[in-house]
Amino acid sequence: MRRLLLGLIITAISSTAVAGGLDGVWQTAADDNGAYLHVTLGPCDSDSSKTCGTITEAFTTQGPDPKYVNLGKAIVTHMSSHDGKKYSGGTVWDPEKNKTYKSKLYLKGDVLDVEGCISFICIGQDWKRVK
Repeated sequence: MRRLLLGLIITAISSTAVAGGLDGVWQTAADDNGAYLHVTLGPCDSDSSKTCGTITEAFTTQGPDPKYVNLGKAIVTHMSSHDGKKYSGGTVWDPEKNKTYKSKLYLKGDVLDVEGCISFICIGQDWKRVK
């Protein structure tokens, strides 16, 4: 009986970790001026099986920056998980260029490789989990 209970607990914890692997706050890579964002990722409001993210904080070295005044803006939308580590099917918004790209995400522990793609060419940056 204890083994069965222990097995159920381990299974529940494992499935929760895979399902919520991206959930939380992530710090983007700094731009050329040292500015970076905190992005909160979690289930999309419109479809909880997909992952979305919004800008929750902006950090600049030179005071307010117009490209970051829209806190709460969606930056990651409608990403579908394939195995809890690879995500695709959604988009990512680039605040520096004010453009939206098809996106792929790769979770590697506390690092998230975020790629924006045009056709088959993808450019990315690593985001770090904020603890």
